Amino acid sequence: MAKGILGRKIGMTQIFSEEGKLIPVTVVQATPNVVLQVKTNETDGYEAVQVGFETKREKLANKPEMGHVAKAETAPKRFIREFRNLDVAEYQVGQEIKVDTFAEGEIVDVTGKTKGKGFQGVIKRHGQSRGPMAHGSRYHRRPGSMGSIAANRVLKGKKLPGQTGGNIVTVQNLEIVKVDTERNVLLIKGNVPGAKKSLVMVRSAVKAK
Repeated sequence: MAKGILGRKIGMTQIFSEEGKLIPVTVVQATPNVVLQVKTNETDGYEAVQVGFETKREKLANKPEMGHVAKAETAPKRFIREFRNLDVAEYQVGQEIKVDTFAEGEIVDVTGKTKGKGFQGVIKRHGQSRGPMAHGSRYHRRPGSMGSIAANRVLKGKKLPGQTGGNIVTVQNLEIVKVDTERNVLLIKGNVPGAKKSLVMVRSAVKAK
């Protein structure tokens, strides 16, 4: 059965397995999520479970937000996201989703927003090679040719300078190494997208072997 939870990426550390192997892990803190809405084909045209994560002050919420969370009898939430491919029959409004829904050894997909790097050139953005740095060269870190003369335009998909990072990225088939129910923490093997303290979505892997 598919599962999902929202959390914050705390950072990375390393732990030792029982065999003595060093495992790099990402620490994700997932305080209890609250189910705010259960969407069905009859009412919404698709099935999804809407959850809220991390309480915020009522002063920062508007009236529609307050009315929405009042149905779940909870405080306004800083982050609200939807999980699809869940068995909606097993969820009720107001229900809490905790880290113990996952178990050690489970395979998950983690979605986050990558670090924004700002406007960057092709060397940093696409890993292209530079030209000679000698004084006679007039080609150092430029993008190079824009394409053939026949098209008379720059073709779509040409790798050029531009905004780098800040994309929604999913890393698939990561293993949950440890579940700490006391601290509401998941230790996930490897790295996940995003800066420290950023929001991540942890879901059951869709391509798990």
